[in-house]
Amino acid sequence: MTWSSLYEGGSKLLTPGAFEFILGSELKRAVRSQSYLTLVMVDARREWEEMFVTADAGTLQDVGQIIGKEIRDTDLLAHTDEGTLTFVLLDADFEDSTKVVDRVAARIKSHEFPTALHVAVGAACCPTHAVDAGSLKRHALSHPLVAWRVKRTVDPDVPQN
Repeated sequence: MTWSSLYEGGSKLLTPGAFEFILGSELKRAVRSQSYLTLVMVDARREWEEMFVTADAGTLQDVGQIIGKEIRDTDLLAHTDEGTLTFVLLDADFEDSTKVVDRVAARIKSHEFPTALHVAVGAACCPTHAVDAGSLKRHALSHPLVAWRVKRTVDPDVPQN
């Protein structure tokens, strides 16, 4: 296995399989070393005919690039099979992680997307909320820290520079 096979198409996004493997290892490390790890899940849905549907790959890539600029190179960032983006803040407790979530939220809100989006961001901390990946994900999805609607700010009929 090469390093490039861990990432999606030359991006900073880990493949779902690579993410799950590394997350499991990092959770074991966090428990063993008694350190924190915070899992953040970003659910971005695009508006389509007054409904919200899973965002397309291009939109998720845009959101992933925004997140990638706001987190450390040592943190994990992935696209899940369920159509969400997930990032893990290593050695970060819940309180410190909310500051990163606020920064990410501000950047996403100010970005110009070609379609209206509904974005929800939830987080869960190991060991504060759970110590296994499944429980952390359930907690993060069921306890959103922020949720908002990003209006379309780019007219799709006007060519962009």
